[in-house]
Amino acid sequence: MAPELFNVRAKFVGKVSKPVLELLADDLLQDRVLNDAERESISEEKRREMACMLIDIVRKKGSKASSKMIDHLEKNDPSLFSELGLSGAHQMACEHSKYVFKLFYLCFQDVHPQSDEVTTSVLTIQDFWKTKQNDPEVYPVTKDTYKNRVALMITNKTFLNEKMNRSGAEKDEENMERLLSNLGYKVEKHTNLTGKDINEAFISFSKQQKLKQTDSVIVVLMSHGKLGAVLGVDEYEFPVNNIYEHLGSEKCPALLDKPKIIIIQACRGAQKGSVLVSDGESQAGGFQSPAAAEDLLEDSWRYVHKEKDFISLLSCTPDTVSYRQPDDGSILIQYIDKIFSSDANTQHIQELFRKVRCYNQHCFKLDILLVIKSARK
Repeated sequence: MAPELFNVRAKFVGKVSKPVLELLADDLLQDRVLNDAERESISEEKRREMACMLIDIVRKKGSKASSKMIDHLEKNDPSLFSELGLSGAHQMACEHSKYVFKLFYLCFQDVHPQSDEVTTSVLTIQDFWKTKQNDPEVYPVTKDTYKNRVALMITNKTFLNEKMNRSGAEKDEENMERLLSNLGYKVEKHTNLTGKDINEAFISFSKQQKLKQTDSVIVVLMSHGKLGAVLGVDEYEFPVNNIYEHLGSEKCPALLDKPKIIIIQACRGAQKGSVLVSDGESQAGGFQSPAAAEDLLEDSWRYVHKEKDFISLLSCTPDTVSYRQPDDGSILIQYIDKIFSSDANTQHIQELFRKVRCYNQHCFKLDILLVIKSARK
């Protein structure tokens, strides 16, 4: 990894923005790649000198440190990461993620790994799970409940009004299905539903027998929307509160005391939450996002607890819009995919959502409201 950084040094120094450099330095300090003195000295420099100092300090610390910097660059500025041609590091990160999920899978199966490395890792994970299962602050997970995890994903891409079609939604659907499957969830998929059909899908999901055996559920709803509602492809509204009603303890006792994670990617208003452009308009000036601003489209995040054992991440505070990239999908889903893939094996859900919020605010200056109520980890 150190040679890779050296090979892209000149281009990195010329292209990287100061906000991204600050993010990289903070991440590397947290990873203990940088010490406090190094972090402080980097901040005192101008952008170009700051970039030179950061990449030189890290690459001289070897492959492991360089790999971490490349991972953080991919997360903080995907466009620059791609432009620098660091796909090899990306492939390694993907393989690492698959390896971690494989270890979790093996931990829950009655199988015997072949290599000493995998055996040691599985034993470590088994110890980890034993500790967590004895922690009263953590929702209970067993082999049986893990095998019965279920998720509901609804994606509206093509609308009766063609002007409302959501470019990039296919990528969101692909990313979320892969992520949910890696986390052990069997995904029930629906595409292009009317407002009434969305409601019926939730009612049907709430009556699944498998909910009695699962330890948790994840719901992902992606469409256009407005304050308090998500739109069907016929533009009829599905009230967001219906989710909490259908999956709440009164109408769905099978999910009593089980975590219910709700992710909604849908516009919630018309006001711009940042200086990023939408639908091809020119940028108003100010902060330049790491993604290509001209490729961002509106969808309009917040993170809220509706009632006990629910936790929700909504794409924007009321009356503001969020954004999609036609080729890469929504900003929200991109960050969820990256952060959950790298950290879901070690961090609880509130911390994962906090990281999504932090990266969003640093890179795009779009607001997310965090409200935490009674939930375990």
